[in-house]
Amino acid sequence: MGQAAWKGFAQSLFDYKTAKFVVAKSKKVGLLYRLLQLTILLYLLIWVFLIKKSYQDIDTSLQSAVVTKVKGVAYTNTTMLGERLWDVADFVIPSQGENVFFVVTNLIVTPNQRQGICAEREGIPDGECSEDTDCSAGEPVVAGHGLKTGRCLRVGNSTQGTCEIFAWCPVETMSMPTDPLLKDAEGFTIFIKNFIRFPKFNFSNSKNLYCPIFRLGSIVRWAGADFQDIALKGGVIGIHIEWDCDLDKAASKCNPRYYFNRLDNKHTKSISSGYNFRFARYYRDPNGVEFRDLMKAYGIRFDVIVNGKAGKFSIIPTVINIGSGLALMGAGAFFCDLVLIYLIRKSEFYRDKKFEKVKGQEEETNVELEANEIEQERPEDEPPEGGQQGEHPQELVQNSRKHNSNCQELFEPARQYTSTVHAVLYSCLRGLNEMLTRPQGSHGTLSRDFSQPRQPGLPPASSQGSGQVSAENDRE
Repeated sequence: MGQAAWKGFAQSLFDYKTAKFVVAKSKKVGLLYRLLQLTILLYLLIWVFLIKKSYQDIDTSLQSAVVTKVKGVAYTNTTMLGERLWDVADFVIPSQGENVFFVVTNLIVTPNQRQGICAEREGIPDGECSEDTDCSAGEPVVAGHGLKTGRCLRVGNSTQGTCEIFAWCPVETMSMPTDPLLKDAEGFTIFIKNFIRFPKFNFSNSKNLYCPIFRLGSIVRWAGADFQDIALKGGVIGIHIEWDCDLDKAASKCNPRYYFNRLDNKHTKSISSGYNFRFARYYRDPNGVEFRDLMKAYGIRFDVIVNGKAGKFSIIPTVINIGSGLALMGAGAFFCDLVLIYLIRKSEFYRDKKFEKVKGQEEETNVELEANEIEQERPEDEPPEGGQQGEHPQELVQNSRKHNSNCQELFEPARQYTSTVHAVLYSCLRGLNEMLTRPQGSHGTLSRDFSQPRQPGLPPASSQGSGQVSAENDRE
């Protein structure tokens, strides 16, 4: 049985399937097919070619350089700094504009710091002590300002104190700003110059058609933030420049689009919320001793982010997308086939018309020979069952061919495996013989022993015995 199965599988490898075209006169399926074709066609024309421009070759390897310049002045008068005029050199860091720059909006200044011995600031866990052994000499204070000297400094009769450290003294205060120092920074202007190049198409552009000069307050507002709030504790603003160039048009049509957003999370409440950093300015007194002013600067950091792509017509993506559209047309036809042969009311009829088995020439020849043998063995004076005396012999041959072919198709697989199926096939052929040779109302039949297969090339069995009336058949 396994060998027969493998043989059948091997023979099926050489089967060939070819398409058969059936014109189905169904208005519903035809209308569905035309709607699918129209939908696919509109998708290709509008979305693929007009909107997405999929007929173009795309270059996304943008090469870019950014130059920024900030302009503006501000005036302050505080008890710590006195009267002071702030210009670009004071509040822009770094002074050389790049794609990342910082504008100072607030300051906490610790003036006149000198290196020496002083107490660590309260509130730092590693700097607290109750005796000298808590302050190991030479160890740095974790999250502090200097090195421990080995002494614990206490105020009055207090049992708790802070370690003595070697640091820039006095240490920085922990005061928090309540108002922005440079309130006038909202009116500062920022000029952004952008140079781009698309290497695949050797296209470059340095023109700034829109004269991109923006007010600082406008940028913050467009980013969805409040200037006074972000100027107090700082923040990060993204300046996005988007280039989308269609090189099938004139080069002057390639212009950038600007949009802004806040990059830091303003809703996060932590000790590091906002944006700040520290820097110092160093001096020397008349004795040559160095001292400094420590500044904790709050402000707005601007990140200029450039993205873009350029497209130009190319035959390769055009052909690929047209081929994809044709494939979608085929998918529409496949869907309509499913509806036609499985879902509509006359699906069985259409399915029989669409799929047809074609036998080999040898099988057709065997069926014809078998029908001819039966015709030769039938007496001339006895018409077949259900037939007329004058019925043409060719019609009998066709009827016998049809019945014989049906039985052969039905029991073809079973005949290869078990002897039981051989018996069933024998009964089928015997019944077929009786149907073809017995006239209506007559008990006399011609019988032929189908249990003995005829050898190929030998003539049919003699009429001796085959023309006798079988009593046993009559009893059956």
